[in-house]
Amino acid sequence: MESQVRGGTRWKRFAVVMVPSVAAAACVGVGLAQGALAASFSVSGQQFKVKASHLHGEGFAQYGGIDSVYASTEGKDKKPVPVAISSFDDATITKMCQSVATPIPLIGKTVYLRLEAGNNPKKPVTAKNLYIDVAQLDADAKFKNIDIGVAVKDKTRGPDVKQGENVLPGGFAQQAESADLTNVEQTAWATTAGTFTLNGLSMRLGTDKGMECF
Repeated sequence: MESQVRGGTRWKRFAVVMVPSVAAAACVGVGLAQGALAASFSVSGQQFKVKASHLHGEGFAQYGGIDSVYASTEGKDKKPVPVAISSFDDATITKMCQSVATPIPLIGKTVYLRLEAGNNPKKPVTAKNLYIDVAQLDADAKFKNIDIGVAVKDKTRGPDVKQGENVLPGGFAQQAESADLTNVEQTAWATTAGTFTLNGLSMRLGTDKGMECF
């Protein structure tokens, strides 16, 4: 970790999944499995990939949580899955690619859905009150005025924890005035936003594995 001037911190190939936070959230998962906690919403049994050239976020916070995920695309049983929740008050994303792979037994093939947006630097993807439930993320990252180890309930950056979200109020979190992520490769379970503007949207389906974003 290299400290920069003006309160900036740069981390090379920063893995956003935080071990302390996710490990602490395991007890939340036990409560969810036993029916003691209500999941905020049910997540599909499929992860999706997101790649971006650059993400700039104002008002950043990250903390551990639990998603209630379907065990398969059959939509029967559910299971609790630990996630790292990355949240931003405002986010700007350039050259965004999102893909999801769905095996189709009837045709014996996997169908890929690929979405691209924000390829024009003058018209990037924008989002407000953005939450990303992350399973894995690699990027080059720089944070301005970062606080590491703040309690979830006492964080002052980023949007409020969503009502019904399965998190530990006194659990580990980190926050920053702003965050810049470049060369982003991310696998996620869910994304929610107050507004999500996809400029230059392009979407297509196919069976070529090369359609995946990475």
